[in-house]
Amino acid sequence: MSASQTVIVTDAGFTPAPAREIVTLADLTDQTSVDLSNTDDPEALVGRLDQLTLIRVAFPAFNDGRAFTVARKLRMLGYTGQLLAFGPVIADQYAMLRRVGFDGAEIPAEIAARQPAEQWQFRAADWQANHYQAKLRA
Repeated sequence: MSASQTVIVTDAGFTPAPAREIVTLADLTDQTSVDLSNTDDPEALVGRLDQLTLIRVAFPAFNDGRAFTVARKLRMLGYTGQLLAFGPVIADQYAMLRRVGFDGAEIPAEIAARQPAEQWQFRAADWQANHYQAKLRA
């Protein structure tokens, strides 16, 4: 999936994915953007997290939730840059994406066509309202 075939979804809606160089974890040297698979260990980025501006975590299928765990671990390790889910996630998953630390998702254009921005924004409107973990901590 190339950037020209993807759309970025955030709380603000859809934007075209910009052209940018993103390497895999195995190829990471001094780049500031990296793609992680849902099986990569986020600990491999310890000591480099402050140098990264974008991490995309792959969702190979909408029903494979391992990337949720990767995202949560990245935030717990202190990553503060942009964190995107990457792949065929669906609007119904948006609130959970946001709750675990994703800033949004980069989805295939075909999914964006089937699920317009209004469907995603509906999910975005209350992603914090039903965050039971935050309520328990309060």
